[in-house]
Amino acid sequence: MTTTLAIANQKGGVAKTTSVASIGAALAELGHSVLLVDLDPQACLTFSLGIDPEDLEISVHHVLTKGVDPAEVIIATDDGVDLLPATIELARAEADLLTRTGREHVVKTVLEQLAENGVAYDWVLLDCPPSLGVLTVAALTAASGVLIPLQCETLSHRGVGQLLDTVHDVRRFTNRGLEVWGVLPTLYDGRTNHARTVLETIAETYELEVVEPPIPKTIKFAEAPAAGRSILATSRSNKGAQAYREVAANLVTRVAGTAKRG
Repeated sequence: MTTTLAIANQKGGVAKTTSVASIGAALAELGHSVLLVDLDPQACLTFSLGIDPEDLEISVHHVLTKGVDPAEVIIATDDGVDLLPATIELARAEADLLTRTGREHVVKTVLEQLAENGVAYDWVLLDCPPSLGVLTVAALTAASGVLIPLQCETLSHRGVGQLLDTVHDVRRFTNRGLEVWGVLPTLYDGRTNHARTVLETIAETYELEVVEPPIPKTIKFAEAPAAGRSILATSRSNKGAQAYREVAANLVTRVAGTAKRG
């Protein structure tokens, strides 16, 4: 069984892409096969895994809008995960898809096509763009769960309500089985009362689970993309890398528990 998880927050700067790359690499370390899908026209995930979007002739844009076989576009990365890369062309996909029937299902269809062709993964992580447009809705429609990275600052959780409204609509119209797995606290400075208070407030305000442990603030996160690898490769023993390993292990445990109950 494949677990498809959308990592979404329409606010930028919450370590969303870092979380996708790091959780993906941590899952691969645990022996899982992992596909990361870059759905952000800024292509930050693609760049951070050592691939220059400028060098790509085909990308996820061609898969979503031109019907190109996704297996032809997937790239194996040095972090042990496969990547469906993005380029700036993806910005056009939003406009191209707006007039299409069934646009909400485009990502789901791509993943089904891979499975039908015998390309199976244990995990698919979808890096959503920082907006609540067509691509984010398509990602939520394809996912079994959504994880919301959240910077531990007061202003950063103002958009969570809007995201949850979108999730509610997706549940009603295109994906009844979508579950909110919780918020992942990022850029966390445990030394400050403020960060701890924000964390408690988020859990109470939205009645959301807080995925542990919080991801600490560390300069190493900024250095990793320049090396074209995740922090798990560039700073193996760093506290940020260790936190993402724990998060990945907790997500695996969650899936195993759901499978048992199911």
